[in-house]
Amino acid sequence: MEKQTFSLDGTTVTGYCIPIGPVNLVFAETPRGLVGCGAVDVVALEKFSIPAAKVRPRDADSIRNIDDLLTGTIAVVNTFARDLGVKTDMTGKEALRLLI
Repeated sequence: MEKQTFSLDGTTVTGYCIPIGPVNLVFAETPRGLVGCGAVDVVALEKFSIPAAKVRPRDADSIRNIDDLLTGTIAVVNTFARDLGVKTDMTGKEALRLLI
């Protein structure tokens, strides 16, 4: 597992990249929610009142790392993330900013 912290608008965001066979489980969490790859179940997280969004890759077959997550496009948004302004078609980075 690779853990990567980075600053976004002065807030620390923690990203994770977990190898699972030939693919990676990739997500980044903020103090209020998370943005993840296609393997993240944003509907299940909604049941726990966690704002979450799912990213689809921009130029690859899958989200491989945190950079792919930040530049990918939001494909699915749960109700709690939508209430904070997260929308489909924005970048992962834009969505994370709204979840800070």
